Amino acid sequence: QVQLVESGGGLVQPGGSLRLSCAVSGSIFRFYAMGWYRQAPGKQRELVARISSSVTQYADSVKGRFTISRDDAKNTVYLQMNDLKPEDTAVYYCNSPTAGTPTGGSPMWAWGQGTQVTVSS
Repeated sequence: QVQLVESGGGLVQPGGSLRLSCAVSGSIFRFYAMGWYRQAPGKQRELVARISSSVTQYADSVKGRFTISRDDAKNTVYLQMNDLKPEDTAVYYCNSPTAGTPTGGSPMWAWGQGTQVTVSS
């Protein structure tokens, strides 16, 4: 069973940066597209970035500020977040999107615990 372990969140001031990591158990990681999702209080979970091989896509709300990358040798996907804004505050999760739609369709695996990102002065 695939397990997802997110880390790297924290409290940061507006304009600051964070780098999130997601470790994926199992040897099948390299075969899957990966995505970073976030869920703010009272809102639905949304897909903010995805990577398939070397192709990346971003939600308009994070384009130009966030960068997704992956290291297949380490079974890890990263999200570099720059110029953070209070509206980026959310719990961030990784998973594998199963559809090419903006929402990513149903996730491939069970969700991990996520990592909290809080942007506040």
